[in-house]
Amino acid sequence: MKLLAILGVSAFASTVALVGLSVAQQAANVQTLRNTNIDGLNIVDDVYQQQEGREARNYRQQPPIVPHSLDQYQIDLRTNQCLTCHDWSNAGDRGAPTLSMSHYLDRDGTQLDTVAGTRWFCNQCHVPQADAPALVGNTFQPSSSR
Repeated sequence: MKLLAILGVSAFASTVALVGLSVAQQAANVQTLRNTNIDGLNIVDDVYQQQEGREARNYRQQPPIVPHSLDQYQIDLRTNQCLTCHDWSNAGDRGAPTLSMSHYLDRDGTQLDTVAGTRWFCNQCHVPQADAPALVGNTFQPSSSR
């Protein structure tokens, strides 16, 4: 009985090894997405700078695009540095646009004095604008142009 089990396990192991070798040989034909070999130097394009001014919105209720970098902004469960300028209590002094009142409504529509938890992570909807080439083709037309 033990001999039968040992033969079965060894047959299974050899089959797995052969399949593994076959898959490894086929993987040698995989093309890289980096345009260079894995051990080669990967040349990265220049970083695109932020545009001056505000971008026009393309549709109703489109979240505004942020006209500055967010690289050094901390947004986590305890801290949201966007609110140091954009909260209604600070925006006037800082010359920054105020958050929409919808950011102060909870799920039930109750008006809050602080930003609702569902609107806390600004970069879920708002992204920094950049003069960067499109990654994919786009034929989108704003609704007002139809």
